[in-house]
Amino acid sequence: MASPSPSDPTPRVVPHVPIPRRGVDYRGKVVLAPMVRSGELPSRLLALKYGADLVWGPETVDRSMIGTTQQTNPRTGCIEWTRMSNNNPKSGVPPKESVIFRIDPKRESDRLIYQIGTASPDYAVQAAALVAPYVSGIDVNAGCPKPFSTSGGMGAALLRTPDLLCNILTALVTKVGIPHEIGISVKIRLLETPEMTSTLVNKLCNTGIVGLTIHCRTTPMRPRERAIRDQLRMIGEICRNHGVACLVNGDVKSREEGLAIAKEYEVDGAMIATAAEANSSVFRPKDQGGVASWREVVKEYLQLAISVENKWSNTKFLLSQLMPGKNPAYQPVQMSRSYSQALSILEISDGEMVEKAKEVDHILSLDAPKVTKTDIKRQNKQQNKEAHQKKQDKKRALEQSDHQTEPGCNPSQERTKKQKVEIAAENAGFEGVGQGAMAVAV
Repeated sequence: MASPSPSDPTPRVVPHVPIPRRGVDYRGKVVLAPMVRSGELPSRLLALKYGADLVWGPETVDRSMIGTTQQTNPRTGCIEWTRMSNNNPKSGVPPKESVIFRIDPKRESDRLIYQIGTASPDYAVQAAALVAPYVSGIDVNAGCPKPFSTSGGMGAALLRTPDLLCNILTALVTKVGIPHEIGISVKIRLLETPEMTSTLVNKLCNTGIVGLTIHCRTTPMRPRERAIRDQLRMIGEICRNHGVACLVNGDVKSREEGLAIAKEYEVDGAMIATAAEANSSVFRPKDQGGVASWREVVKEYLQLAISVENKWSNTKFLLSQLMPGKNPAYQPVQMSRSYSQALSILEISDGEMVEKAKEVDHILSLDAPKVTKTDIKRQNKQQNKEAHQKKQDKKRALEQSDHQTEPGCNPSQERTKKQKVEIAAENAGFEGVGQGAMAVAV
């Protein structure tokens, strides 16, 4: 319900898009932004542990999900969508099963929003339908400026094709949202002018979405550039008139700041990205302890990563964000090759955690001798070099034997004779071929 104006004391009734039975209302929420690598399962669980109201998964491209195999990990209880990697057979690295997306149904499903990268209504529906039974909402990425997304017509490229974006959202609302009783939302960026942004937001709000997140930067802008909030109040008003919740993203550093910005600009909530990547405890209210030390956050993160058997390379990347770069343990941790090594370097001696780390290291083959692609290439190069050397040695031997051929004798015939001699000598137990053996053979 909107506030009355001084000239009209009667409150104005505004529409409110109904929240589906299994969906969630974005209003009054401070949430974790969708981030590649930093939005994987243990990062989401860490944000929830410290008080995030909702968490967005990383952008997952529709085609990468279509055709995956869904299975439940019996050790962790996590639901995983996997496919076999398509390594180049010539690389020498055997194909292996890769986890495309993973969720923890017990700890996050009722607060998880799955973000999809798409440029096709049909593919979007196919991919979203796979995860819809296990999440509380589907969000379309229409704001990522990175080439891996925009080059496929996804992400921020959708801002240039508003009709296509609206078709995608409408298809998701009718074919996924309604059947599965979850909400559909979209995340966008500012356009060049307020008029262009206004036109786009009005169109999007007419598709049946329950929420819209506005990243207060234009597509060319980078995170280091200060967020622009001049259009935020206008965007919030448009969303409110359509009954759509509006979240603000860009330079939000804590729960308190997010709620303060939402109140100031009359939007419904806030989304935290890079600040949460550096320390997930920014979601924790001050009266509950506020921001925690990096050591506490790192230990909590490692416990969660171990509990879901998170890929070690992703875990190590997150540690690089959570740890201060000047700390003496930073580089050794980045050079470590397993959970056990990292715990040792960080002097984490919790017995149960250490034993679990060893178990997960074994499951992920982190305790086995590491054979990298570089090692395989080096081995192949050495084998090729040795094969080439043998070929050259044989060629020189044949050339040398040609020079010793008697006048009038065909070299190829002579080689054949000598080969027969060698075979005869081998059969007779001789180590070499002498003139006596030659006489016997002839």
